[in-house]
Amino acid sequence: MNQIQQASLSVTQAVTKAQNFAPFEPWVWHVPEYFNIGVACTDKHLCTAIENSVAMIVEDDKLGTSQATFAELAMRTSRFAQLLHNLGIEVGDRVLIRLPNSLDYPTAFLGAMKRGTIAVPTSTLLTAEEVLYLAKDSGAAVLVTDKLAWQTLRGELQGLPALRYVLLCGQGATVPAAELQVLDLDTALQAITTWDASHPTKADDPAYLVYTSGTTGYPKGVLHAHRALIGREPASKYWFDFSQNGDRIMHSGKFNWTYVLGSGLMDPLYLGKTVIVHEGKNDANTWPRLIAKHGATIFVGVPTIYRQILQKTTYSQKDTPSLRYCMSAGEHLSDEVLEQWRARFGIDIYEAVGMSEFSYYLCETKSRPIRPGSAGFPQPGHTIQLLDPETLQPVAVGEEGVISVPDSDPGLFLYYWNLPEETAKLKRDGWFFTGDYARFDEDGYLWFLGRKDDIIKSFGFRVSPYEIERVLKSHPAVADCAAVGEEIDKDKVLVVAYIILQPDSNVTADELLAFGKQHLAAYKAPKVIYITQQLPRTKNGKILRREVNPSIALNRSSA
Repeated sequence: MNQIQQASLSVTQAVTKAQNFAPFEPWVWHVPEYFNIGVACTDKHLCTAIENSVAMIVEDDKLGTSQATFAELAMRTSRFAQLLHNLGIEVGDRVLIRLPNSLDYPTAFLGAMKRGTIAVPTSTLLTAEEVLYLAKDSGAAVLVTDKLAWQTLRGELQGLPALRYVLLCGQGATVPAAELQVLDLDTALQAITTWDASHPTKADDPAYLVYTSGTTGYPKGVLHAHRALIGREPASKYWFDFSQNGDRIMHSGKFNWTYVLGSGLMDPLYLGKTVIVHEGKNDANTWPRLIAKHGATIFVGVPTIYRQILQKTTYSQKDTPSLRYCMSAGEHLSDEVLEQWRARFGIDIYEAVGMSEFSYYLCETKSRPIRPGSAGFPQPGHTIQLLDPETLQPVAVGEEGVISVPDSDPGLFLYYWNLPEETAKLKRDGWFFTGDYARFDEDGYLWFLGRKDDIIKSFGFRVSPYEIERVLKSHPAVADCAAVGEEIDKDKVLVVAYIILQPDSNVTADELLAFGKQHLAAYKAPKVIYITQQLPRTKNGKILRREVNPSIALNRSSA
């Protein structure tokens, strides 16, 4: 028995140990030689019962409601693929996408993959300087963006040797640029009346390239194969709760985020479900209103969205009768929010943990009771193991180890773009080492501890910031918080917490210190509380713990 087989047996034993849990069904992967994400999400549904069913609805604050059926989306993406072919864009070329939530996003994202090119989804929050870096690093041949953004970008994208075409979407004028051919996307697509079959990509061929925050201060490209969609099938079965009667999925995020690309675009379309997204101001009233308007059955969000709905609206179960299932990821959901959501809406919120390199592989599932604070279970099919980073042996139940994935997993990324040394460092010895630490309890639940750099080493103890934050967020006066280590002397690190208070809250930092002492072991309880109005975050809203420091604090209280 090899090391990975031994690890698989260890995980299986841990996950199925509790007598009151039925074991998960064995998972068998079926990865064909040829597979294309664009085809699987669109053309696959042609000549079926759902061909003329609504595939996507976009609610835009300014433009109103737009939608497309699976047949229409198949046609739009095929036209886009043909447009790239007609422009001389070759298989493997990169297509950089910087668009708001719109029907143009799946048109470009899925259409690029139909052509056999590599889609590069990016955020509308990026500055022109950041877009320039991504265009240069990816070697993008095509930029797809909206006409409003183009006004800012066009003066910054000169002199890029690979970039040849700009495809503009939305309303407004198509402004030309020196050295680049600029086309109106709608006009170009309408001119295409016939198209070739999609490029016959193999399952291991590159499909899309996502950028994530890099340790060097520059974004890091993560390249995925077309098989990544097959690798997400366990999430579709065990995290989602799809039914056979026309589920409608409302997602609160933007398509550029891998969380949304998977759970809000590829997964539902692949399985023939309707996707509903929003473009415009992020208002807490938006989501319940749109759930009710479109009869959404599943809502996918982040903890902040759920918290805002509870705090800033009076919506409840009677206002959203179609809603039967809720999902969350991106950061930990506090116990308080889960309990309040259950009381107000009568349903649970199921969490998952993932990463740009591997999407969502840990989740809570309806077949197991939710254990607040836990990340749930490894999804069947994903042989997740906690390894000792020195010996590469599985750690015992209750001990912390680095979350590791066999490099044969279909959902795992191919490699880091232009960073072979980084790839070799984390993909070796038959494993991908995520860098995240966790522990299994005796019932097989996995408890996420965070990145090695996030774990606080204080007076000989190793403390997970997630555990501290989970407890502090249960205090009704706490809107958000971050726990970090603060070095006050050589080899002397204190556990401290930065807290954003609820509006009109009168709680003091001393009271919050006392709350921490009451609910946490002495070595975990924060020794210092900082009150702040904001926390440094990534563009996707995740807290940047390495940038949390006293300069953001309004006041301080220590034990």
